[in-house]
Amino acid sequence: MKGKYGTFFLSVFTDAAIAVISVLFALLLGGKQLVIDHLVLFSLIVLPCLVCFSYYIFSIYGILWRFSKITEFLRIFLATGVAMSALFVTQRAVFSKSFNLLYFIFIYLMINFFAILSRTLLKHFIIARDAKHHNGKKPYADIDGNVMIIGAGSAGSMVIDEINTSSRHSHCKIKCVIDDDPAKKGGIISGVRIVGDRNEILNAVEKYGINTILFAIPSCKNDQKSEILNICQQTQCSLRIIPSIYQMLDEKKGHDITSSIRQVEIEDLLGREPIDLQVDTVMDYVSGKVVMVTGGGGTIGSELCRQIAAHCPKQLIVFDIYENTTYELQHELMRNFPELDLVVLIGSVRDSKRLNCVFDRYRPQIVYHAAAHKHVPLMEDSPNETIKNNVIGTLKTARCADRYGVEKFVLISTDKAVNPTNIMGASKRMCEMIIQSYNNRSNTDFVAVRFGNVLGSNGSVIPLFKKQIECGGPVTVTDPNIIRYFMTIPEAVTLVLQAGASAKGGEIFVLDMGKPVKILTLAENLIRLSGLVPYKDIAIEFVGLRPGEKLYEEMLMAEEGLQETANKLIHIGKPIEFDEDEFFADLDMLYRSMYDETIDIRAIIQKIVPTYHYSSKQ
Repeated sequence: MKGKYGTFFLSVFTDAAIAVISVLFALLLGGKQLVIDHLVLFSLIVLPCLVCFSYYIFSIYGILWRFSKITEFLRIFLATGVAMSALFVTQRAVFSKSFNLLYFIFIYLMINFFAILSRTLLKHFIIARDAKHHNGKKPYADIDGNVMIIGAGSAGSMVIDEINTSSRHSHCKIKCVIDDDPAKKGGIISGVRIVGDRNEILNAVEKYGINTILFAIPSCKNDQKSEILNICQQTQCSLRIIPSIYQMLDEKKGHDITSSIRQVEIEDLLGREPIDLQVDTVMDYVSGKVVMVTGGGGTIGSELCRQIAAHCPKQLIVFDIYENTTYELQHELMRNFPELDLVVLIGSVRDSKRLNCVFDRYRPQIVYHAAAHKHVPLMEDSPNETIKNNVIGTLKTARCADRYGVEKFVLISTDKAVNPTNIMGASKRMCEMIIQSYNNRSNTDFVAVRFGNVLGSNGSVIPLFKKQIECGGPVTVTDPNIIRYFMTIPEAVTLVLQAGASAKGGEIFVLDMGKPVKILTLAENLIRLSGLVPYKDIAIEFVGLRPGEKLYEEMLMAEEGLQETANKLIHIGKPIEFDEDEFFADLDMLYRSMYDETIDIRAIIQKIVPTYHYSSKQ
């Protein structure tokens, strides 16, 4: 704060001094003999006060001269004019019109002169400091060579100024700007010409020898951003993006606004608008509650824990069988939420005694059940283990929730539960049936949340592709026509939290997943984002569908239908009726059979889940 106020008072003092000097010049050139009398003394006190007060009212002292534009100089003109108007109204009998005009001209020119001087000196100071600090190295080697800016708005202007005024980017040269506004074509922004709209990107890259493309439209809708970035990907340029104008101005990032520039991620290319479920308004029910997350160390479970921890639960219980990721999450939560009452427990949802002990001791009020085996090909080779963990684990956890009076139980399900062709999907469908059954016979509200593939989750296709690209390829795709629905981890978790807040019991919540994505397109985009050319630098091989894998996934069985909710992006599947007593009897038979590795339990599973289709193992 000391530095801030020091700069303010120095600016006021400088302007006051300029005002005094301007008075003297105006009096001399206005034809008056300079005599130090009461009139001059009055002028030397009142006029600087009027000017400084006007500048304060018009926030002149808040201008960052390093990024000043013509609008700031116009603001100074207006503030000076207001000060002179006040002077003319109050002192028109004392000062002549020529004095007022000369005074206005002198003070305006001198103020602008010092503004430009300070801007120039600051630029050279920063360049010298950066050069000394970085010893001539290129800390931003990823922003290199000839640069194209996409977006002739405030963000684009700020980036151009930053690159042009910093030695960190002295090896960069901004050659052109692209903007879809036809009125801007041919114009100049911060000294750089706007050469056209997105249709000119490819021509401009070749004409100006562009090496790096910076996408600088933070407010651009995702579908438009996706279209533009996909055009950019046809070049071999390095792609960078500015995620938010607010991130560029974040005080924590210091003076270097380009610190917010990041690589283009696969999410940027999907064209999917982020889901805003207003978590803060629906998470109040978590505050002050004891919340338990099974599978808390996994991709979805860990993100659940992070978001729940941010909403002040009475206690958060993380329960998982895998100690490594759980250990990492524990230390992350302790570091980021030091006031959180955190309990981290290692255990299996297949262990009834362990579950009963945990529920009896901690009495959770809300349970998010994310513990499950999820990898389709692995589960096809170990169907019995899939049932033990997913189905029986869910059954035992649901029993404890009912026995110990849990208020809400939220199951994490999947689109693979719809017309399943694999053990994992069939097991999740049985989990949904368990939830539906217990909701009909318990005071606990049981609910399921169903969504598609999660971008970047452990074992998902994107991390696999990235590793294959790092190793030089090939990238393996099962089928050129295979498609999947994708959502981000925060989107998936937000849906789960929404379900927990609004659940009345028995629902299967389904998110509007948008358009499906071809896995082949995903692979090609990832290769391009790595700066390589598909089929040339990195080969793509088609290895055929794996056991139990579909060409496409479905979100709902035909007979379930859809019910709308208050949020147009969330729907509820109508529960399918089934004989619950017969279902639990079949589960008992399945429980006995799954410990006999000589029995193929798929036939039993198909009896329980009639929509399950499979091919007999050879």
